[in-house]
Amino acid sequence: MNFRSTTELKSALVERARAIGFEDCRIAAADAPRHAPQFREWLETGAAAEMGWIERGAAKRTDPKLVLAEARSVVVLALNYWQGEEKNAEGELRNASGRSERAATGSRGRIARYAWGDDYHDLVEKKLKELNRFLEAAGGRQRYYVDTGPVLERDFAAAAGIGWQGKSTMLLNRSLGTWFFLAEIFTTLALPPDPPQPDRCGSCTSCIDACPTGAITAPHRLDARRCISYLTIELKGSIPVELRPLIGDRIYGCDACLEACPWNRFAQASREAAFAARPEVASLELRDYLALDEEQFRELFRRSPVKRTKRRGLLRNVCVALGNIGNEQDFPALEKAARDPEPVIAEHAVWALERISSRLRLNGKTVAKV
Repeated sequence: MNFRSTTELKSALVERARAIGFEDCRIAAADAPRHAPQFREWLETGAAAEMGWIERGAAKRTDPKLVLAEARSVVVLALNYWQGEEKNAEGELRNASGRSERAATGSRGRIARYAWGDDYHDLVEKKLKELNRFLEAAGGRQRYYVDTGPVLERDFAAAAGIGWQGKSTMLLNRSLGTWFFLAEIFTTLALPPDPPQPDRCGSCTSCIDACPTGAITAPHRLDARRCISYLTIELKGSIPVELRPLIGDRIYGCDACLEACPWNRFAQASREAAFAARPEVASLELRDYLALDEEQFRELFRRSPVKRTKRRGLLRNVCVALGNIGNEQDFPALEKAARDPEPVIAEHAVWALERISSRLRLNGKTVAKV
């Protein structure tokens, strides 16, 4: 594959990336990430909580040459996953948070929008392999990642002009809002870099104000120990008791800071139908999850990001949500969960039973002793 210049090669790469479904493709120099010092400080404060895998890859995250010794450029890609306003399996209109009107009354839990459909890792990786072959044909050697490698991806994305880093630490894009995945290709090819975008957040603090647990401790600073996405996905043990009521009806991840961003008014529906909500999941009542055994869990969430929590993590989260919004009709399912062989499920089920019982007593209802 012959190109007269690196500019021509870059144009062909961008065209190919858009043709296979990426909304944007831009280039950053393979230099040390801008926020490398702040990242090291963040680790030192313990704000990464139990995510030891981040610290183990810290050196590579702050030095691209440790990822690919002769890296000269980083190709940064954005893929939209916004599904727009849609109806669930029963014809109920979903709102921006992914809840149906009925779900808003407390019968169903919330799953972060990125995890409604198929696992983005699988879909994006296929596209990266195609772009890797394209760059190999142009003489490059590459390493590529989608949210799995030792990469400070938002730094490279901001440097490449995909967007700018909002006060929530999430990347914002003028036409995609907050609803997009990032992927990176480190290459030995010297491609012309793109200019960064200016910070367009201004004095807005909507994302900070919206965080239910106060995990965004200051602009551009996130304490994972309080983040609902961390608590419901990455944390393997018990969720701190004081934080459980703040989780509300969220059972996998949290979109609160994303939903609050005013730039989402420009978001357009994704071309990827694979990210649409699965009807068999959208139709479940919260208590229905507690009936899942290991095999049923694996089948229901096959090729879904939700499988990351494993059964014990998801059912733990469901117990917390029921403790926050459940009623006496949920007692049988929770009583069964309180006898689950997984200690973390049983513990949170007992907590939920006590929470519901306390609410019922406050409303003057008689309840059986938990």
